Amino acid sequence: MPKTPDELMQFLESLGITVTTYTHPPVFSVSESRGISAQIPGAHTKNLFLRDRKDRHFLVVVEQDAVVDLKQLHHVIGASGRLSFGKPEKMMELLGVIPGSVTVFGLINDTNHEVTVILDSHLMESDIITGHPLHNAATTTIQRDDLLRFIRATGHEPMILKVSQ
Repeated sequence: MPKTPDELMQFLESLGITVTTYTHPPVFSVSESRGISAQIPGAHTKNLFLRDRKDRHFLVVVEQDAVVDLKQLHHVIGASGRLSFGKPEKMMELLGVIPGSVTVFGLINDTNHEVTVILDSHLMESDIITGHPLHNAATTTIQRDDLLRFIRATGHEPMILKVSQ
């Protein structure tokens, strides 16, 4: 069973990480979230759950307005061949979320460390970063350095690369 939002918050608290969560109507895309994100501080994210031809999975986290060239991204992140979007069933299995709720916080559910996490270097220039707390009816803000601590505490070593144009 995937972790619940409450379990995510307990995990963050156990790490001494303070976050703020804002509830709002469910949003399924960056364009739907624009009105909401304007009211919440921080760099808002777009999360791409991708797979390569060897069925390796990647979570690419960029600022919501970033442009990513998916045809060239495999060269940047070291994937085997062109990338495609991961299947919803695999997203649920690995990250414990459904399409429209993809989030870096889903790494708490990847206990076998099958997902490689890529953070865009431009995004990492922000002091505060946002993400869904395992569902798309809320947005959680977290300090950049705390986000890195969270990711590492899940057993993942994030790659910080220039993936946006």
